[in-house]
Amino acid sequence: MAESTTARPGIDPIMQALLDAFPLTFTVDDGVGVAREKFRLLKAPPELLPEMRIEERTIDYGDITGIPVRIYWPPVEQHVNLPIVVFYHGGGWAIGDLDTHDPVARAHAVAAEAIVVSVDYRLAPEHPFPQGIDDSWAALRWVGEHASELGGDPSRIAVAGDSAGGNISAVMAQLARDNGGPTLVFQLLWYPSTTGDTTLPSMIENPDGPILDEAVVAAFMQWYLPPEIDMSEPAKLPPTLAPANTADLSGLPPAFIGTAEYDPIRDDGARYAELLSAAGVPVELYNAPTLVHGYVSFALVVPAAAEATNRGLAALKAALHRG
Repeated sequence: MAESTTARPGIDPIMQALLDAFPLTFTVDDGVGVAREKFRLLKAPPELLPEMRIEERTIDYGDITGIPVRIYWPPVEQHVNLPIVVFYHGGGWAIGDLDTHDPVARAHAVAAEAIVVSVDYRLAPEHPFPQGIDDSWAALRWVGEHASELGGDPSRIAVAGDSAGGNISAVMAQLARDNGGPTLVFQLLWYPSTTGDTTLPSMIENPDGPILDEAVVAAFMQWYLPPEIDMSEPAKLPPTLAPANTADLSGLPPAFIGTAEYDPIRDDGARYAELLSAAGVPVELYNAPTLVHGYVSFALVVPAAAEATNRGLAALKAALHRG
């Protein structure tokens, strides 16, 4: 008799066709320059991008200067007292920029009817951990102090990010809680890295995951981490690298965590959701059954990715416009 197994549904065929046409994998030996160029090849058709007011700025906060940001205003009639989303792009802390995530930032602005401030934090390996975290924290505090001049409501600020940006967003929520603000009302974490634990089941199930596989994970870790950080004991990693290691997660803002079945770090998101919930933080976890790491960037052209993305964006809008 054949052994009974629970079969996974398979990767969405439209997503799979795109992955076959534009393979993104690379290794540390390829170099970060090759990785960045491959990532930039993923471009959304310009005619699909919603039009809105967009402004480039360079901001300073404290000792940290020259942080590029791109600010998006939603195409709504109201132009004052809007909620604000501080967005951190993904790319393993080493690739990605304001341009690679321009479609994603626009989608957050439109769907949440919010100002989006997309942050171009410094990247590894030129700027290893924690320099990108320092930039991200400076940018969040700048937004908290300049919300009104942007037309925003300083009492309705959220953080959002994908992959490494999801990691950064989780870290920002903790830093804001522990340092007297800005007070955040929500955190939207797309397939975040939270534990640094490479023994989780999803890492074993998806070693050859599309977009993010073992070689890519290894490259990102080698580029991002300074020599003194030992990944062999993930429970000892600092919370600014592995936010799941924070001793007390109570008092953090409500969260939506979106994961993907065929993602090596799927269980990072699930584990963080469990920890938040256990600490009394309202959290919604949605695992897209036919999708892969990075699906938010495909929402304009893959219906299944759009459906999964819209779930998180709806939760973000509800949190920002509640009451």
